[in-house]
Amino acid sequence: MRIAVPNKGRLHDPSIDLLERAGLHLENGADRRLYAATVDPDVTVVFARAADIPEYVADGAADLGITGLDQVHEAGVGNVESLLDLEFGRCRLVLAAPEDGDVETVEDLEGGTVATEFPTITRNFFDDAGVEAAIVEVSGATELTPHVEMADAIVDITSTGTTLKVNRLAVLEEVLSSSVHLFAREDVVDDPKVEEVRTALSSVIAADGKRYLMMNVPKARLEDVREVIPGLGGPTIMDIANDGESSDSPSSQNASRSANGGGEKVAVHAVVDERDVFETITDVKACGASGILVTEIERLVE
Repeated sequence: MRIAVPNKGRLHDPSIDLLERAGLHLENGADRRLYAATVDPDVTVVFARAADIPEYVADGAADLGITGLDQVHEAGVGNVESLLDLEFGRCRLVLAAPEDGDVETVEDLEGGTVATEFPTITRNFFDDAGVEAAIVEVSGATELTPHVEMADAIVDITSTGTTLKVNRLAVLEEVLSSSVHLFAREDVVDDPKVEEVRTALSSVIAADGKRYLMMNVPKARLEDVREVIPGLGGPTIMDIANDGESSDSPSSQNASRSANGGGEKVAVHAVVDERDVFETITDVKACGASGILVTEIERLVE
């Protein structure tokens, strides 16, 4: 099975990092190569331009592809299916026009001209809006075209909107919201190896921003702890081996039970959002929890 990934640019490093974290380690590197083997003998990574990856997948040169949703829409291939939003490379494709111009709505572009690097997406957008506009394809400096009278408006990618503001362009409407996805050709979607790859990548994404909490809790305070842990599906409760027991004298055993808050303890494990860790630790300590341990999670299969 072949997975096509961007060979350079802002999507290359995050794509390789995600594959590595999912366990698909590249065995002979990714720099200046056309392809690389992975630790899975059934999986090979091929490198291509992000814009070409939809065609690679559609034509059978690759079975899976990692690229932006915008690139798939622009390619216009009909036999490629999104399997998973990989949650990076987020951006928006927007319609924008000069701030001090006469174009304020999509309808104002009837009979006008729009410059873009995404002619297919732009044409589909205006067709859906029922507006006749001439589409001019450019290969760069799209923001400049309205100011040199090449176009009345543009359709271009923006992440923060800063470049548009610098060029005195106002967003009129969002054309497409995009991020990087895992795509597959329709005829391999149900292949067990495809599902294996999707699950591996999904487990890494699910673990992002999560932390694993472990603690000992007096059984008498267990319900109090349950109420303050914002766990993923609730905490896991386990008995502690030899809790309250010791080979020492009975007086030592009594001291141990006293230290435990007057009763046996159980181990409580939970997955929580990283942003909730600070408050959760404070709350469970107030409920008598001890031996609290917080660890990162590499992968989480839900």
